Amino acid sequence: MINIILISGIAIIAFLGGGVQLFSKTTNADKTEKRKPNHLIDEKSPYLLQHAYNPVDWYPWGDTAISKARKENKPIILSIGYSTCHWCHVMEKESFQDLKIAEIMNQYFVCIKVDREERPDLDTIYMSAVTAINGFGGWPLNVFLTPDLKPFFGGTYFPAESKSQMTSWPDLLLRIANIWENPQERVKLIRSGDRLEQSLKTYLSRSQDFPKEFGFNSKPVELAFSHYSANYEQKFGGFSHAPKFPSPAVLNFLLTYYYHMKSGKNKAQQHGRALAMVNFTLRAMADGGIYDHLGGGFHRYATDTKWHIPHFEKMLYDNSQLIINYLEAYKITRDDHFKRIAEATADYIIRDMTHPEGGFYSAEDADSFPVNDPHNRDKMEGAFYIWERKEVENILDKAVSDIVAYYYGIKAEGNAENDPHGDFTKKNILFAAHSVKETARRFDLDENAVHDILKDATARLLEARTERPRPHLDDKILTSWNGLMISALSKAYQLLGDEKYLIAAQNAARFINQNLYDSKTKQLFRRWRQGEKKIWAIAEDYAFLVQGLIDLYESDFNLKWLNWALELMELQVLGFYDKDRGGFFMTRKTHDQHLIIRIKEENDSVLPSANSVSVINLLRLSQFFDRKDLVGLAEETIAFFFNKMGQHPGAMPQMLVALEMALSKPVQVVIVWDKDSKNTKMMLNTVRSIFVPGMVVIGVGGDKTRRALARHLTVINSMKSITGLATAYVCSDFSCKEPTTDILRLKQMLEATAETSVSGTLMK
Repeated sequence: MINIILISGIAIIAFLGGGVQLFSKTTNADKTEKRKPNHLIDEKSPYLLQHAYNPVDWYPWGDTAISKARKENKPIILSIGYSTCHWCHVMEKESFQDLKIAEIMNQYFVCIKVDREERPDLDTIYMSAVTAINGFGGWPLNVFLTPDLKPFFGGTYFPAESKSQMTSWPDLLLRIANIWENPQERVKLIRSGDRLEQSLKTYLSRSQDFPKEFGFNSKPVELAFSHYSANYEQKFGGFSHAPKFPSPAVLNFLLTYYYHMKSGKNKAQQHGRALAMVNFTLRAMADGGIYDHLGGGFHRYATDTKWHIPHFEKMLYDNSQLIINYLEAYKITRDDHFKRIAEATADYIIRDMTHPEGGFYSAEDADSFPVNDPHNRDKMEGAFYIWERKEVENILDKAVSDIVAYYYGIKAEGNAENDPHGDFTKKNILFAAHSVKETARRFDLDENAVHDILKDATARLLEARTERPRPHLDDKILTSWNGLMISALSKAYQLLGDEKYLIAAQNAARFINQNLYDSKTKQLFRRWRQGEKKIWAIAEDYAFLVQGLIDLYESDFNLKWLNWALELMELQVLGFYDKDRGGFFMTRKTHDQHLIIRIKEENDSVLPSANSVSVINLLRLSQFFDRKDLVGLAEETIAFFFNKMGQHPGAMPQMLVALEMALSKPVQVVIVWDKDSKNTKMMLNTVRSIFVPGMVVIGVGGDKTRRALARHLTVINSMKSITGLATAYVCSDFSCKEPTTDILRLKQMLEATAETSVSGTLMK
């Protein structure tokens, strides 16, 4: 039985009645029958391949499966996840490997598997549908569609047997199958799908008209600051209680807000609070179990409010954005702790997440085989990262293990007191339970001695950990996420000066150019794995890569990166820009004939939206190439989303960064040097050490470079080095102060930019 409930015009299907246990668990004998591959066997996605030997007759998304559903008039099960998703693994093991459950799925449905990281467009559409139906979403995402691909019901994880008032997966399957077989009830489902599709089209494509208000101001910025300030978690940092996610875009907004408030009248309190919220949150995350204290890098999120118990998967996109957060906090505070966290995280990426030819892998799983499981029967979340006290004592001598245990909070009974599922009994998740100063006082040692002891012990524990079974590595290479990491490593090189970061960023950019870009057809692709490039790039691939290339140019001043960035930006505008209303669609019109909606992405969540990043790219590129048309596109995009920023101040933190950049006077620094100039590096280090959001840096090192830049910026011709020394020109909208060769004078000019950055020239 079903009820069709209309809430705000969205059809929500509620199944009534408790679940019935239909089957017992499949026996081991059932599961050991000879397995045959399904239609996923020829795919490259690690997630799809994880399901290639399921007895479920899975199809990849495409013509074959969709035509089959229409020909046989069967509903579709669209199951979306990703290869490092813990609950995806659980549902696969419980249900998709079960022969009897698979038989139901195969008999009554056409079953399609999608990797959300390959197809975020599909994921966004159908996640929005499930969220409308249930009020929440997540992965695995299991959606029931009509043969015309309209969603009529869905959810996330369903157990194989009913428990805790959760309907079982086989029970749900049979209910929907019975309803579909009844012509009258089927019509209701189809009509419900029609209404839900229409509501989604209105919401996701933002097809309703919004005024382009070119007289807008910074009011949404102030509303957002008030929102984040009110939602700030005072005791442990962050902007929510459990579960706690890192929020890189929010931290980025607050740092930008801090900069612009420095010179504002009566803004001292907001200025200080913005920085304090960021600093405390960054330190709390770095001290918590969400951070990998041995190998570097951050886990996906914390299940508790103290940042102590993580969901252990590691994602490339989280770590790339957090590297930048820590680097920028270090710029402002000169706190070496932030520097060390940024370095260790960047080093983790280079060591464990880099393809031999240069691209960056996508993620590491949360689950792995426990070290003490001789038969490797079942994977366990966090097994690679957790420790028993006796393990530490076996690796380190008694005196050192006592110090390490005190510092990292290691206990014989385990330290995961807030473990919601009891998975970590007698296990320890490393976290900074005590400071170095407290540890030195506790053991009557010098703080430098404690630093040395911890450094050596951490290296030994890390070496021992490498002998454990590693979590699964999702080794596909995504253009968008690589763009984010190119940005992060470029900025790491700029601030820290270690060339390994520059080399890694350059190698990744070359990898994408050679493997994911067709220079003849000017076509960018989204995913590469094992020699295969596949899936047309979406807007975020262009936006994040363009951002990375601009940051890379500002690292090595190789104009090929800047020229490629402009080329990609123009291609993105051509394929994705909404000429009628402004803003960028997620996909081009020809992306996939089966998409029921062309999405216009807006929210800045775990990833910033393509629109937010694109506005910043347009504004930066306009300064390098003197392109007023790019400024116009940025204006129109901000205008399209301006009302949304005011109505939902916590939804678009990165777009608010773009708004602040647009409302500020652009700052350019041009460094001119001769080949043998000895103070060029000092000049660049000074520029890179000062936090000025939105600043562009142009390097003029030789006549060839000067001629190339002057084709677009004629002002470059008038900029010369003084007495052969590296010379800095600090400009606002290319109205420049007196050039200087003096490092101290340059620093003073840059630090004064906050006082003149407001009241920009755009959108008056």
